[in-house]
Amino acid sequence: MSLLDDYKESCVMLDRTTSRDEYGSFVTEWREGASFDAIFRFDNSTAARVAAAEGVKNLYSILVARDVPLRKFDVLRRISNDQVYRITSDGKDNKTPVSASLNLKLFSAEEWTLTGGVATDEGADGDG
Repeated sequence: MSLLDDYKESCVMLDRTTSRDEYGSFVTEWREGASFDAIFRFDNSTAARVAAAEGVKNLYSILVARDVPLRKFDVLRRISNDQVYRITSDGKDNKTPVSASLNLKLFSAEEWTLTGGVATDEGADGDG
């Protein structure tokens, strides 16, 4: 057991599906996918606090095992508080080498809201 293990929290991926309802309209739903552990770090840098004052959502760094298949714009939920996050970076750029004893990838993420079954972000183009 390592110090990092003490910070791990249970998470679940949220998988997006789109279908048509009985009226022919498109409906987007989010279903729980694979579960995994992650370490969350709230970004409280000066730049992040200035951005938050201007309306940007809270930003986080998320560490996961190298084999967790997260990609940019994936959505996940932290089990302990049901908070939803959207990945905003590419983990391929920030991972430990295979020879390292730490098996980690680092992602940037923002708090995200699931509304009416659809992940939304005020000011976004709706592609969620």
